[in-house]
Amino acid sequence: MKKLWQRCHAATMARGEYSIIQDAAILTDGARIEWIGPREAAPDIGECERVDLEGAWVTPGLIDCHTHLVFGGDRSAEFEERLQGVSYADIAARGGGIASTVRATREASEDALFETAKSRALGLMREGVTALEVKSGYGLDLENERKMLAVARRLADALPLTVRATCLAAHALPPEYANRADDYIAYVCDEMLPALVADGLVDAVDAFCEHIAFSTQQVERVFRRAHELGVPVKLHAEQLSSLHGSSLAARYQALSADHLEYMTEEDAIAMARSGTVAVLLPGAFYMLRETQSPPVDALRRHRVPIALASDLNPGTSPALSLRLMLNMGCTLFRMTPEEALASVTVHAARALGLDATHGSLEAGKVADFVAWRIGRPAELAYWLGGALANRVVRGGEEIDFDRIAQ
Repeated sequence: MKKLWQRCHAATMARGEYSIIQDAAILTDGARIEWIGPREAAPDIGECERVDLEGAWVTPGLIDCHTHLVFGGDRSAEFEERLQGVSYADIAARGGGIASTVRATREASEDALFETAKSRALGLMREGVTALEVKSGYGLDLENERKMLAVARRLADALPLTVRATCLAAHALPPEYANRADDYIAYVCDEMLPALVADGLVDAVDAFCEHIAFSTQQVERVFRRAHELGVPVKLHAEQLSSLHGSSLAARYQALSADHLEYMTEEDAIAMARSGTVAVLLPGAFYMLRETQSPPVDALRRHRVPIALASDLNPGTSPALSLRLMLNMGCTLFRMTPEEALASVTVHAARALGLDATHGSLEAGKVADFVAWRIGRPAELAYWLGGALANRVVRGGEEIDFDRIAQ
């Protein structure tokens, strides 16, 4: 059934700009956008369902392109410690940090992980998120990485939500491999990745390149294996120090390099050449009270696409609101509201390899969009918290949150 969604204004985000259509109409055919333009120019389609959006502003569905949505437990006690002056690196060195979440995740059943992840996903969806990424990385062995990635696939089946699953087995060193990082990387490359890819659970492969995690040489081994298996790569890079991991990611045509507080202009140039998206994570920047900002001016200068994401995780960014990240991107990183909206639509889609089908309101793309009761698009980055009235459409159908929450 075709539908004509009308009496609205559209910020299409084509070309990474608002690209506004006043008094717009959107014609959908099933799950796809067939036409979008000024209402007075709408094609004559005869009988179809007409949906009155009552003057709302319509944007593409929001995309959270970096989350650790599936995990056990929480780390609120470590949050208290950091506020008392203990560093993230010191907490990690004594077995806290990622290692504590690994213990809780290994102890949790798949069903328990699914229920908590579903609750978090629904919160993001109510804010207009129609696609997101879920990383593993709290299992750190084949059984538990498989369990986490299986939860990601279950979320996609259970919810009207596009979910990309990323294997982050090279996230931290598990206790059984203490002081044997090279052996663990061999295990990841030789056993874990081939098995998980064969299971159909992996859309991308990620790693944490940092002095408290893995070296560029170790990460490159993971990247080479991912390429042999035909899977694209991503990277946590330059969060705490400059190791030029983002340049390494660029050499492997990574979908994205994420965090990037300590990246250099040389790294930005490499990313621009490869088309790698810079994913900035203001939630972690804020929670860790970081003072080194990502070099947004250099990214702009070299035309590197910039995305923002929640980095939803229990340790450094327990962020349950992607829309709050828009405000943080503006206030902490000096992005404009237009850049911020592009960062969670068209550029976020590219960071997940979905740019051919998602991220902007254009004919041929999926009919994922949000009708907001706001006066102008900048309000999405302006308001701090709280719910903005909206109607969320995914695949051409309005989501009934009361029904799916049951």
